[in-house]
Amino acid sequence: MSDRMLPMANTDVSGSDAEPVATGGPDGTSAIRLVGTLAVAGALAGLAIVLVFQWTNPQIEAYRAEVLANAVTEVLAGADRYETVFVEEGTLTAAPAADTADLDRVYVGFGAGDLPVGVAIQGGEPGFQDVISLIFGFDPASGTLTGMKVLEHKETPGLGDKIERDSAFIRAFEGARSPLLGVKQARASGAAQEVVMITGATISSRAIVDIINHRLAELEGPVREYWSSLDRQSPGGSR
Repeated sequence: MSDRMLPMANTDVSGSDAEPVATGGPDGTSAIRLVGTLAVAGALAGLAIVLVFQWTNPQIEAYRAEVLANAVTEVLAGADRYETVFVEEGTLTAAPAADTADLDRVYVGFGAGDLPVGVAIQGGEPGFQDVISLIFGFDPASGTLTGMKVLEHKETPGLGDKIERDSAFIRAFEGARSPLLGVKQARASGAAQEVVMITGATISSRAIVDIINHRLAELEGPVREYWSSLDRQSPGGSR
C-alpha cells in the first residue's frame, strides 16, 4: 500500500465556506404564504356570507310576514283584517311600553261591520320528531275554536305530516270547545271538546291538542279581558 494518504472529507460545517442547510423546503416562506392565502380566502368567504344574508334577509322576513298574514285570516274565518296586540305583564295592549321584539303577540280579527270575530294565537311544542309550530283561532265570546293551521313541522312523511294534510283532522278544530280533549276514534262520543287523533300519528296529533290547550291556559284570561274592553262598534286600528 502506498504511503500517500487520500484527502479527508472536510466535516467542519462551521466555517465560512459551509453551505446553509435548507429546513423549510425549496421556498422558506411557503408556509407563511399558505396561511396568508387561507386567511384572505376566509375573510372573503365571510364577507360574501354577510352580504348574501343582508340581501336575502328582508325578502325572507317579508315572505314570513305574508305567510303569517294568510294564516291569521285563514284560522279567523270571516275576518277582513286584523290588529296585532302584545302580551305585557299579563295583559294585552296595542301600545306596549317594552320592546315589542321580546313580547308575545295575539292577533285580533275584525269582520263585517268592523266587529271583532276572534283572536289568532301562535304556539309551538315538541312533537314526535321536532317542534311543531301552529296558529289557531279562538272566539272568546263562545269559548270555541275557529280554526287551526300548522305553520312548520318535521314530522314523519306519510304519518306525522298528516297533521297538516288530513282535512278531517283539521276541520275538527272548527267549533271545538276549549279545553280540547284528544281521543281515539273508538272512544269518540261526539262531545264538543273532543278531537279525534290521527291513526298512526297519535303523538303528533296529540301534540297539536296540547299546544292549543297550553296556550289558552296562558292567554285565555288576558284575551277575555281585552275582548270585553273592545268597542264593538268602532274597534279602530289597522292591519
